[in-house]
Amino acid sequence: MADRPSRRSRRPGLGRRVVPPPSWTVFGVLCTVLAGVLLVGAYANASFAPDRQQTQSEQHEVPTEVVTGGPIISSTAGQTRSYRLPPRTIALTFDDGPDPVWTPEVLRVLAAHQVPATFFVVGSQVARHPDLLRELAAGGHELGVHTFTHPDLTALPGWRRRMEYTQTQLAVASAAGVRTSLIRFPYSSYAAAIDDQNWPVFTQAGDLGYLSVLNDTDSRDWALPGVDQIIANVVPLGYSGAVTLWHDAGGDRAQTVAALDRFIPLMKERGYRFVTVTGGLNLALAEAGIDHQVSVGQPAGAGERWRGRMLIWAVQGADRTLGVLGWIFVAVGVLTVGRTVLLLVLAGRHARQRRAKDWAWGPPVTEPVSVIVPAYNEKEGIAAAVRSLAGGDHPGGIEVIVVDDGSTDGTPEIVEALGLPNVRVVRKPNGGKPSALNTGVALARHDLIVMVDGDTVFEPDSVRRLVQPFADPQVGAVAGNVKVGNRDSLIAKWQHIEYVIGFNLDRRLYETLRCMSTVPGAIGAFRRQALEYAGGMTDDTLAEDTDITMAFGRAGWKVVYEETARAWTEAPTTLGQLWKQRYRWSYGTMQAMWKHRRSLLDRGASGRFTRRCLLFLSLFGVLLPLLAPVIDLLALYGLFFLDRTATAVAWLVMLGVQMLTAVVAFRLDREKLGVLWVLPLQQFAYRQLMYLVMIQSVVTALTGGRLGWQKLRRTGLTPTPASAPANSR
Repeated sequence: MADRPSRRSRRPGLGRRVVPPPSWTVFGVLCTVLAGVLLVGAYANASFAPDRQQTQSEQHEVPTEVVTGGPIISSTAGQTRSYRLPPRTIALTFDDGPDPVWTPEVLRVLAAHQVPATFFVVGSQVARHPDLLRELAAGGHELGVHTFTHPDLTALPGWRRRMEYTQTQLAVASAAGVRTSLIRFPYSSYAAAIDDQNWPVFTQAGDLGYLSVLNDTDSRDWALPGVDQIIANVVPLGYSGAVTLWHDAGGDRAQTVAALDRFIPLMKERGYRFVTVTGGLNLALAEAGIDHQVSVGQPAGAGERWRGRMLIWAVQGADRTLGVLGWIFVAVGVLTVGRTVLLLVLAGRHARQRRAKDWAWGPPVTEPVSVIVPAYNEKEGIAAAVRSLAGGDHPGGIEVIVVDDGSTDGTPEIVEALGLPNVRVVRKPNGGKPSALNTGVALARHDLIVMVDGDTVFEPDSVRRLVQPFADPQVGAVAGNVKVGNRDSLIAKWQHIEYVIGFNLDRRLYETLRCMSTVPGAIGAFRRQALEYAGGMTDDTLAEDTDITMAFGRAGWKVVYEETARAWTEAPTTLGQLWKQRYRWSYGTMQAMWKHRRSLLDRGASGRFTRRCLLFLSLFGVLLPLLAPVIDLLALYGLFFLDRTATAVAWLVMLGVQMLTAVVAFRLDREKLGVLWVLPLQQFAYRQLMYLVMIQSVVTALTGGRLGWQKLRRTGLTPTPASAPANSR
């Protein structure tokens, strides 16, 4: 497929309409939406949270009644009050939930002992598990805010803190239909630990109407110290009241559940009662003779519930998107590794067999050969191409037929002016490349047919080497080795690497598996008998070379690869020209796959070939390039929002696999390895272009668009055979 022609068809009966340019606006919108989803996912996973600050500062600005007071703090309108629970009163509080595994376990224990609790929830977890929050509210438990992403609030500006509180309130409003005025800050502990650095967080929360809740005893269950130690940590001194701190999320909470199941009956035996935080506060107020009741569960408005629902959808959508991307990443990795293993094992075995001293296709093939050159406006390279063909060293003789397909640039006159005795020029109205090839085959005098593009230069022995596989009577077509001639520019170097790895190495693999999908138009040989059996070249697809090759395989003919028959072609030198070429290749290949799909259920050689061929084309020719952008997308995402070291290592491993494949391919093709220095750069530009080409091709195919031939500009840079390295066999 490496050499598909760059010509357009003016044939009026084809009924093709040229697809309009891709809508970059739509593509930009899709990219923006995806970026937004990923940013939501990063935010919900606390990727934007700064590192925790653990410095201890002075307590000059913290009121003494706070430092020496209780765990419930009100700091509204410049008035600061601190409250403790009455004796023999315990408020169970749980942080970091809800969690789909451990929150239900905690609820089970609470229900068994018929005690309420206060849950300080993380907004992102509420968005992921709104049903659990509804269950908490329905069970009579109290809710409090524990921020949306669990950051260290002392390291955040005021607007970020407000956003953390507001988004958590919206999630709670949507899930449970209420809003709460209780708040507990991440990494907070006892009242005595409040210092000048974090006191502004309390005062700001108070100005926003929140009641801050700390704790008297800390289970430290996050450290997994054991059930006995957790119980010892939360038992209050003497018979004092206590707000106890537990966790229902953030890791394995089996010890927490077991300790809770023992702690509640233990404290009941000591005469303790269990209350919510506000229940205990109201008891304390009543004992102090204050006729005031605190209520924190106010109904949320319709607007809050709707905004909260949108927030929940955004977080859940981001999680699902990241999950899908993760599975795609695994699939791409499996496909990449699988393809690499197949290439290294089967392509390597193919190369070793061919290089064995006793290897031969059979007796030397000396039959005369007809070379067909379809030409449409090929003035830049036609002279060099025809000279290289006419001067070939095939002992049986070479007949060159140049079929001019309605050129307007003097292409046929250039060929005629060469005055080569074994070259004929045939003129015909423009009808497309398949029509030109069929015309040449009909006029050819010999049964061995070589088809060549008009911009391709053969080495002196290429024709002779190309037809040697016909010594095997089962061989119906032979694919040659296409080389990039103009390797000066960076784009051309990338294509040179792609030709060696993506085309020539693949052909070794596909020959071994008997599922060769493309004999390249730049250098391919055919038996006339096989061509006639397949019905000749057709214009059903834009990939006539893939179409005819698949027809050969279905008919039971062997299609093989002759690496020593080399042809030099000019690769596109601009991204625009490259886009046009690869877009046509990709779309044409999909057309050919669709055309031959019905033979998947055939019996015999047709079905066996089609199942193998379409499987490998679908996996490695369509699916892998279509999904491969996820590698780069997640690598970029990981560098910003995940573990940078792990991300870099994963990306380097993938690059290492590609480099290993490249080295093997270049060694097998006897190419110099020096050019591989551009392979890492290929990951940042060239590969993305190929992604977009494949995406556009798939969209065109799915929407029923039709793509016309697009003539590429040639400069005649293809080298002469004299500049090519000599063959070894």
